[in-house]
Amino acid sequence: MPIRTIGPAKIPNLGLGTFRMPAGDTRDIVAAALAEGYRHIDTAQAYENEAEVGEGLRASGTPREQVFVTTKILPRDFAAADFRAAAEKSLKTLNTDYIDLLLLHWPSRDVPLSETLPVLDALIAEGKVRFGGVSNFTIKQVAETESILSAPVAANQVELHPFIDQSKLLAHLESRGIPFEAYSPLAQGKVMKDPVLQEIADTHGASPAAIAVAWLLQKPNGVAIPKTATKSRLAGNLAAAELTLTTDEVARIDTLAGPDGRIVSPDSLAPDWD
Repeated sequence: MPIRTIGPAKIPNLGLGTFRMPAGDTRDIVAAALAEGYRHIDTAQAYENEAEVGEGLRASGTPREQVFVTTKILPRDFAAADFRAAAEKSLKTLNTDYIDLLLLHWPSRDVPLSETLPVLDALIAEGKVRFGGVSNFTIKQVAETESILSAPVAANQVELHPFIDQSKLLAHLESRGIPFEAYSPLAQGKVMKDPVLQEIADTHGASPAAIAVAWLLQKPNGVAIPKTATKSRLAGNLAAAELTLTTDEVARIDTLAGPDGRIVSPDSLAPDWD
């Protein structure tokens, strides 16, 4: 199961996440990841490390057209003029001519999608953004996005790991042919302590982290973006794309989800989850 490209945007299904990665570490880890074979880097304006992501990309020597770069804009900038200005800011900060995938980072409680999404369509038409999508959107919000955005909805980036039940949302996304991008796929390190994942990992001679990522990659239209700031872990995470879990192993991992599995749900941003 080598790295595949997913959906209309042809997103490499394994990428490097940079959430809460100190700016000083980001340049080196991005360059190291690209040297290791990664071709998908995920950042956001809220992470405050876009400049270092761009520096790492250039330091790696990897041709820009070979790297899929995602960034995200927060709801505070969803008014039409603000959204365009924010996108232009990301282009300048990343020091790139285009963004491969631009996501609405969280749904807005104040600005209607009918104001924001036409600007995203315009940025795509202008070549400044290749594809657009959303993050942390519910089924209803994804459906509304589809009804407004002329371009394909290239992804919904959501929290997904073995301990959270996202089955309803994933079923809807699959029915619409919309890829999911799993953030926090290692449950912020909790997968390393789970006995079921450890037992399966021992069978494959891998780490529990690699097993969690492989489980995600075997789902339809699945993309995983594990974060690591440790260069020695890059190869192990990348190797997850080569693992194939048995039907029984997948079923065992599926049983780990619980009602309290969600980790990321800020009161000021979170919608009414499905």
